[in-house]
Amino acid sequence: MSSATRPEILGGSTTAFGRRRDGSGWRDWVCEAARDALADAGLEAKDVDALVVACESEVMALQLTPGSIIVDDLGLTPREVVRVESGGASGASAVRHAFIHIASGLARRVLVVGFEHAASHLAGDDVRLLYGLSFDADMEGIAGVTATALYALSINLHMQRHGTTREQMAHVSVKNHGNARFNPLAHKPMAIGVEDVLASPVVSTPYGRLDCSPLSDAAAAIVIAAPGQGPDSDGPRVRIAGSGCATDYARLGDRAEPHSFAAKARASAIAYEMAGIASPADDVDVAEVYDPFTGAEIQSIEALGFAGDGEAGPAMAAGDFDAGGRLPVNLSGGLIGQGGAPGASGIAQTLAVDRILRGTYWPEAQPSRELRRGVVDTHGGICTTSVVHVLERMG
Repeated sequence: MSSATRPEILGGSTTAFGRRRDGSGWRDWVCEAARDALADAGLEAKDVDALVVACESEVMALQLTPGSIIVDDLGLTPREVVRVESGGASGASAVRHAFIHIASGLARRVLVVGFEHAASHLAGDDVRLLYGLSFDADMEGIAGVTATALYALSINLHMQRHGTTREQMAHVSVKNHGNARFNPLAHKPMAIGVEDVLASPVVSTPYGRLDCSPLSDAAAAIVIAAPGQGPDSDGPRVRIAGSGCATDYARLGDRAEPHSFAAKARASAIAYEMAGIASPADDVDVAEVYDPFTGAEIQSIEALGFAGDGEAGPAMAAGDFDAGGRLPVNLSGGLIGQGGAPGASGIAQTLAVDRILRGTYWPEAQPSRELRRGVVDTHGGICTTSVVHVLERMG
């Protein structure tokens, strides 16, 4: 696949992340995001060849067949629809499936929509139970294991191996909540300090409440097309220059190094090779990194090659990944600041990097220097499934 044939991003839209109390539901949000994405792309529904739908949990949405409902709601019948689920990587996996559709020649233009509806209509304990069952239900979920506990086990071993500290992880929360202040769609914009994070109530050691991303309702949509299949554009476009996916053992205890994200290292290596990136620490200008917990961002930064093993914590505290640092990470606020809605998050991340590279992101969050390449990173489970995209500005 030559670089000249890589799929391009034509447009997209994201609803606000948060707990929706206005009587609307996921179908309303999906229709809003899809309508605005098509308008942003300068297209109509009839111009789309296929629809890819991302939703981590149809149980939480109380709709077992969201794909067939959405293709009808959007007026896209009889076009192809496929529903994608990869845990927290569901949104990014849907983008990858659109990439595959276009790269294979099966479609010229693909609409990708993703959503999650759990924050505003389900009790917190019920959501935690369901997320526990998203791991190995027979061996872990039935025992009451939670996502937070498993992430905590992984980062505790990272701390033992590399000396990573709670203070270093707290810098992730300060950065991401702070970046979210410039994102009007964010769920948790906050001006906090390291001491606030360290003093927040313990959830599962070493994680306190401010180390954790919130559960959010949201929808996002993006239009991806083969080169030359979109309307003329006055400004630069961004293409998906590389895409990678890899998996790891479902249970932490089966992994040789449960403190590191091996699937992410493999997925990013695939994406980097496709995009022609030899040194991600030098060749990547901006990144949206999957951060369900502060420590997970540090583990992800190392797996993505932005820092060596054990080096991401000190680099985080030194400001390397701040908005004005050498490689800004999560200018959107990430999951911790913008919000966590697995079906929508990977799509929203892709749109954030697209707009940052084009220089059209939220004004106060847009870097002043010109950027060429960005990375979109997500994973499901404790990095059991990893999806990584490399985006590149053309022109």
